Amino acid sequence: MVRVAHVYSMKPEIEIVSTPLKVVAVNGSAHQPSRTLVLIQALLAELEQRLVLDTQIVDLSEIARPLGASLSRDELPADIEAQIAAIESADLVIAAAPVYRGSFPGHFKHLFDLVGMNALADKPVLLAATGGSDRHALVLEHQLRPLFGFLQALTLPIGVYASTADFDGYAIGNGALAERIKLAVDRAAPLFGASARQLRRVA
Repeated sequence: MVRVAHVYSMKPEIEIVSTPLKVVAVNGSAHQPSRTLVLIQALLAELEQRLVLDTQIVDLSEIARPLGASLSRDELPADIEAQIAAIESADLVIAAAPVYRGSFPGHFKHLFDLVGMNALADKPVLLAATGGSDRHALVLEHQLRPLFGFLQALTLPIGVYASTADFDGYAIGNGALAERIKLAVDRAAPLFGASARQLRRVA
């Protein structure tokens, strides 16, 4: 009797090219290191698992002083003008700010004061914030959401708030926060189907 050996090979997978999603994240903290920036990076990393991204971070710790010296858009340095233009042309904005005396910092508001009045109309915005304790958690609903509602943006239903206790130094240290980040991204990703990561087995 002749025995026939069957050889099974795993066909490799290739990633189907998707349209990159232009994501601009605004870090509203003027300090380095920054837990707000850590939260932004965690959100971007989670998004990267599901979507093909073209990312940019507008970091207030790098531009707060020249930004604050500009009373109108005409006075902005060229590099900051380019960053505001990037916010206006983004497919998705992540707006993240620390809580300072019950609200977001003034330079964060000043940045968005200089964004074109209708530039964020119908643009998806994912809200995030950090604060010293959980008592500031409603900043998402009482401060950030009204601001972007006025700008006619489409704020995504799930925002992410993190208190100092949710971090281990400057790293995500709380499983509940990691789950909240995942939930926010799970709800956001289906809105951007053209940028979804897709794997296909090679024929």
